[in-house]
Amino acid sequence: MSRIKGRYYEEQACLFLQKMGFEIIDRNFYSRFGEIDIIAKKGEVLHFVEVKGGENFDPIYAITPQKIKKILKTIDYYLYLNHLNLAYSLDALVVRKENIELLENITQ
Repeated sequence: MSRIKGRYYEEQACLFLQKMGFEIIDRNFYSRFGEIDIIAKKGEVLHFVEVKGGENFDPIYAITPQKIKKILKTIDYYLYLNHLNLAYSLDALVVRKENIELLENITQ
């Protein structure tokens, strides 16, 4: 996926999350373990959101078990760096043309 498309999908994802009552805390958090596309908060829960988009395939299949492991390590590092001890959820936000779907807590 090109950077331009990736940014577009992330912009759509942020707007979608904000409409659903999420507060965007951070975007594109990088560590040596990996990247988190969007960090948002709703209520007392932090949501670490992996954004995937596509038109000619189902983008959810791009979130592999290996990708999830990297994201979980990155989440641990983010929480450690920011001295946070909050409930959190690893979510996927899938953008398919004009349809956006939030899949919460994809690790269970």
